[in-house]
Amino acid sequence: MQVIVAPSEGPGFVVLAPDGRRHLTEAEFVRYVADAERQEAPRWVFPAVEQVYPLLLRARTPITRCHDLALTEGLLLAAEGRAGEPKGLPAAWARVHGQEPPPDAPSHADLQPALFETRGSGLPTGVDPAEAVREVLADQDRRMKHVEHPERFRLLVAAESASALVASEMRADGLPWRADVHDQLLTEILGPRVPAGQRPKKLVELAARIGEAFGGKPVNPDSPQTIVRAFGREGISVPSARAHVLRNVDHPAVPLLIEYRELSRLHSANGWVWLDEWVADGRFRPAWVVGGVVSGRWASSGGGALQIPKTLRVCVQADPGWKLVVADAAQLEPRVLAALSGDRRLAEASASTDLYARLSEAMFAGTMSAEEGRPRAKIAMLSAMYGGTAGEAASLLALLRQRFPDAVSYVERAARAGERGERVRSRLGRVSPAPSEAWRALTGGADEDEGRARQAARNWGRFTRNFVVQASAADFTAVLLATLRRTLPAPAHLVFFQHDEVIVHAPEDLAPEVERTITASVAEAATLTFGPACPVHFPMQPATVDTYADAK
Repeated sequence: MQVIVAPSEGPGFVVLAPDGRRHLTEAEFVRYVADAERQEAPRWVFPAVEQVYPLLLRARTPITRCHDLALTEGLLLAAEGRAGEPKGLPAAWARVHGQEPPPDAPSHADLQPALFETRGSGLPTGVDPAEAVREVLADQDRRMKHVEHPERFRLLVAAESASALVASEMRADGLPWRADVHDQLLTEILGPRVPAGQRPKKLVELAARIGEAFGGKPVNPDSPQTIVRAFGREGISVPSARAHVLRNVDHPAVPLLIEYRELSRLHSANGWVWLDEWVADGRFRPAWVVGGVVSGRWASSGGGALQIPKTLRVCVQADPGWKLVVADAAQLEPRVLAALSGDRRLAEASASTDLYARLSEAMFAGTMSAEEGRPRAKIAMLSAMYGGTAGEAASLLALLRQRFPDAVSYVERAARAGERGERVRSRLGRVSPAPSEAWRALTGGADEDEGRARQAARNWGRFTRNFVVQASAADFTAVLLATLRRTLPAPAHLVFFQHDEVIVHAPEDLAPEVERTITASVAEAATLTFGPACPVHFPMQPATVDTYADAK
């Protein structure tokens, strides 16, 4: 059964179900959803999961499956060469009716949970929200029939919609976070807490020592221009104050500047202000953005969920009687490339949990040790996927091409397509955006621009080279999240996701079952994404721990 849901212009929701139309208050809507889930778990059609699902989660009423119109519209627009156009219900409805689509409203993901309130549909006055959802859904169903590999694309839509449910659930549940441990760490590393806008004691001391290292003259370590001028007074010319530049400079201020920068970053990105804003009631609740990156990777619009420093992972601790089950996919993107390209030798190498060690054996057997060969094999593979040719990368890539020709040819074809201004696709149908008109004007311009044109073409080729792999990895992880969400034993639940890593919070006695579920879900996701005949191994070894820091 399929049920269409749309926020009404007043309080509540409009629902279109096979047995008729209803206008429900928020409380009535929650009861309606709970009853429907108990009876037959319909597919709910939402304008966007983030517009509807937080209300249900606050009422502890989860749903089984849904169709997110906005995420689907974004995928379809990209497939049709219109990536980046507005994708919300008002814009999608306007396109159905041949009208100019309005810009999208700010995302609910940008709001703290306590500030969230259901908003209206955003449609023109007089337009029935539920009918608008029905029309857009019918239009999307029609368009999906015309994409390349419609069956794969429908899997992508289902997985992306399930990912939106996961994102909302993870924000509602939160990642277990010990604020007291965080505060203690900050105090040990930075000194006692100071008012916002002031430097902690450790940074004050480092700033003074930096000035002493420059002959006693005050230097503002927060100002790159001041640092460059300070080195200039010492007779040292540096192009910038970036860490990788300073590390090549022999001067007593360098280690102090690097330490200052690291501690300053901790203070500004994850200091006491961050702790007050993002951690409450023992939970960190970031604002996840499903498909926030053009390749389909997730992003966060607040909280920095994708950049939790290793220093702070000890703050992520399971509740008493519970465990964290942490699992990350080993060398995911090279394995995805093996599955995409059908490279038999690379697929054979994927049998190892350390793919780079196997690549090293294939590339350098008998010529160098594993300790020497593994980092070079990694450089070669990253060069293939990202297009790097600096230093020894070019020669290593040439050797990789000899050993694994099908894999390297796959990404090189994607690069050449990008250089020609063509779009490329992921396994399930994510489509790269077309280059800009400025790019086309430059690459098709006069002879005097030939050098710039070649460089622009190569740059876009590097983007499409990586897109086919990174976007296909996003396909795989979306299917994995959907599978995990469906199969995890209650009350175990996902609390964190980052590119190729998941954390499940589970009662201690369920941890072994959760580990088995993760392993089975990875295998199922690989089969669904790449087909039952895919020979590539995707290891994702779970670890049951009390704190995130112990999983690494």
